[in-house]
Amino acid sequence: MNKLKLTVAMSLFAATISGSLSAQDNNTDNHTITISVPDVALVDIEPSATKNITLGFTAPTEAGNPIVPSAANNTLWLNYSTIKSDTKPSRSVTVKLNAIIPGIDVHVTAASATGAGGGGVGLTAGLLTLSAADQTLISGIGSAYTGNGASNGHNLTYALVAGSASGGVANYSDLMAKASTIATVTYTLVDN
Repeated sequence: MNKLKLTVAMSLFAATISGSLSAQDNNTDNHTITISVPDVALVDIEPSATKNITLGFTAPTEAGNPIVPSAANNTLWLNYSTIKSDTKPSRSVTVKLNAIIPGIDVHVTAASATGAGGGGVGLTAGLLTLSAADQTLISGIGSAYTGNGASNGHNLTYALVAGSASGGVANYSDLMAKASTIATVTYTLVDN
């Protein structure tokens, strides 16, 4: 009799478990996925191995003529990767020069983005005369990437002007002979 009671009790227990297990299944089910997107703000100059450039002037060979600037340099490319935040709708790239050379304007121009990038790449400001204050070179950058390396991003063109021939701020009378002056150009990706 005890064996029969035990068998009946176990059968009822198994039926209860089986019934409650099948009761939780439906014709639909779901679960959550947690997704994170990082805040990204990276900028660099390419090619990184040869990003230091030399510009200068040539002395005139005829009395009465000014010094002549070297040819413009367009070997460098500005690359960036950015994911905008929900509180800052866009970013910009600013540029500044740490050493102003008396009598010389240093110009930089960023071309429109080209290459293997995507997203909301920014708009360029055209030609800027570099100064010690940050100036916006590229504005309206959204979540974007320019592609990495030379031939991707914004091609940079640097040019020198002696004096104020191009409407700059330098005066030819401020020029002084120097073997070389090293100036650092700094690009910064900033939130708007």
